[in-house]
Amino acid sequence: MQLNAKRFALASGVLWGLALFVITLVAASRGVGEHIRHLNTVYPGYAVSYFGSAIGFVYGFLTGAIAGFLFSVVYNGSLKQEPDEG
Repeated sequence: MQLNAKRFALASGVLWGLALFVITLVAASRGVGEHIRHLNTVYPGYAVSYFGSAIGFVYGFLTGAIAGFLFSVVYNGSLKQEPDEG
């Protein structure tokens, strides 16, 4: 069964974006997050704050979508193609 690359990319982007959004919101509301603040080296402008959670969602969506698309393309390419009998 092949994966639909566009749909898989969209789902991966939303999942990673929401995960980063929620993790940042929880960390910002509790005043913790020293371990995730290092994400600003990968995502410029990201911070453990309420505004940073929105920035994290955008970055998370983009990187998740790219990773999901690449994964689905590699997965689909690795499937064994059966020869046509016609």
